[in-house]
Amino acid sequence: QARLVESGGGLVQPGGSLRLSCEAVGTVYGSATMQWYHQPPTKERELVATITRDGITNYVDSVKGRFTISRDNAKNTVYLQLNSLSPEDTALYICNADLLDHTGTYRNYWGRGTQVTVSS
Repeated sequence: QARLVESGGGLVQPGGSLRLSCEAVGTVYGSATMQWYHQPPTKERELVATITRDGITNYVDSVKGRFTISRDNAKNTVYLQLNSLSPEDTALYICNADLLDHTGTYRNYWGRGTQVTVSS
C-alpha cells in the first residue's frame, strides 16, 4: 500500500530552522501535487504550502518569505524548509499528496504528521 511518511520535526527555539521531509513509500509509481498542512493546538488544519509536479509553488501569507517547499520527483518526496520560526508555528505538520498507486490512478493520501514545537 502507498503511504506518506513525514520526518524532521522536533523542538526548536524561536528564530531557528527545521527541514521537514515527506516521502511516499510502498507501491508508488509517481506523484502529482504535493502539499504541507499544519494544525496548531486547538485550531483547524490549514494549508501551508503546495507544489505541483512542475515546481509551481504557493504559500499561505503567514509563511511567505520564511518557508520553502521543494520536491524530488524521482524520490516522490516533498520537503518544507522552515526558517525564522516563532511559537505561532508550533503545530503538527501533515503531508498531503496525489500519488500514482497500485490502482493505476492518482489518489489522494495523507501522512500522519510530524510535530514541530517552537519554544524557548
